[in-house]
Amino acid sequence: MSDYVKGLMADLKAKNPAEPEFHQAVQEVVESLALVLDRHPEYRAAKIVERIIEPERIIMFRVPWVDDQGEVRVNRGFRIEMNSAIGPYKGGLRFHPSVNLGILKFLAFEQVFKNSLTTLPMGGGKGGSDFDPKGKSDIEVMRFCQSFMNELFRHIGPNTDVPAGDIGVGGREIGFLFGQYKKLRNEFTGVLTGKGINWGGSLIRPEATGYGAVYFAAEMLATRNETLKGKVCLVSGSGNVSQFTTEKLIQLGAKVVTLSDSSGYIYDEKGIDAEKLKFVMELKNVKRGRIKEYADKYKEAVYTQIDSDAAHNPLWDHRAQCAFPSATQNEINVKDAENLLKNGVYVVSEGANMPTTIEGVNLFLDKKILYGPGKAANAGGVSVSGLEMTQNGMRLPWSREEVDQRLQGIMKSIHSTCVYYSDKFGTPGNYVNGANIGGFIKVADSMLDQGVV
Repeated sequence: MSDYVKGLMADLKAKNPAEPEFHQAVQEVVESLALVLDRHPEYRAAKIVERIIEPERIIMFRVPWVDDQGEVRVNRGFRIEMNSAIGPYKGGLRFHPSVNLGILKFLAFEQVFKNSLTTLPMGGGKGGSDFDPKGKSDIEVMRFCQSFMNELFRHIGPNTDVPAGDIGVGGREIGFLFGQYKKLRNEFTGVLTGKGINWGGSLIRPEATGYGAVYFAAEMLATRNETLKGKVCLVSGSGNVSQFTTEKLIQLGAKVVTLSDSSGYIYDEKGIDAEKLKFVMELKNVKRGRIKEYADKYKEAVYTQIDSDAAHNPLWDHRAQCAFPSATQNEINVKDAENLLKNGVYVVSEGANMPTTIEGVNLFLDKKILYGPGKAANAGGVSVSGLEMTQNGMRLPWSREEVDQRLQGIMKSIHSTCVYYSDKFGTPGNYVNGANIGGFIKVADSMLDQGVV
């Protein structure tokens, strides 16, 4: 680590204590940028990195609501408006008990580079609440979303900040949030993405993050003249990203053998086919059940409870060629990474944000496997959100085929950008450097053009 990076990280940790995820995200990026800063002293002179790691605006607010028993509950709401150099702030809302300022700052920071890579004019932001929609009635979720939007509405808009969904925020929550925004502002605008198809949503948006992670893996494999057909794949999670990662892998002839939730995971050696996936979608999206029920229905599958305090996650300890971590941050530690490599995995395409620890990432890079970091591999979701914004602006919906074709084109472009910048800065095959540098240069040059603001 260079003296500049060491000094930067020391200052960051002093100013932002108790935010380990944010520290981790910044360190991973600035270590890559050391290569750029040596060649471009103008970035250091203008303090571009120091400005990028400082949010342009942080909004925190209380969210009071009433549960079904008539009890008043109070949660905390956030919106991090990180960087608007190349477009309006864009990034999801996360509703989960683990949400805090540090996690949202890490997500917003990652979003800046991810959105830059998409080729679309979008800045970076993130938001959410420590509210847990799990176990709540639809009416309770509606009351919470309306209270949340009662404050958020004054800070967002189609040309200012366009939130989307994330963990805990699906179509139901986006609907309630949009309805309240429309009532408060008395206008129908594309202020949120992930909307219902009847009221401004885009086809392929629910599928986009999962599909994009698979398209990115296919692009990486193509550099070795291989395809996904016949590959055994480990997928974590069982929510939106995991479901559509699995769907696209099945369509391309791969075999998915794992899915998980916060309680445990299932291993189905025969593979999860289209019929089994349909059951998972019904279980998770409609019944809001637990993945254990998959093993109750399909007796050939084995369910394993996960101990969150264990040194490793057994999901990553099965024979396979590809892994798609699609659940949450830091779900693959260095021991998990060792297990993946030991079991033959040589393709990792991240559907989640920062699912691999720095030590795990370094091991993947040392072994020169095909490793697609989240800011590149999972950019399909925000890409189609950007396409949804375009359709809203034109008041013109596109067909499923057109959106999917544009998504494939964007993922191909992101892959090309990663390859170009990793080669240009002397680290061929290093998608981490390629993604970080490619995302940074576009934002940095825009900031230079716009002055010290």
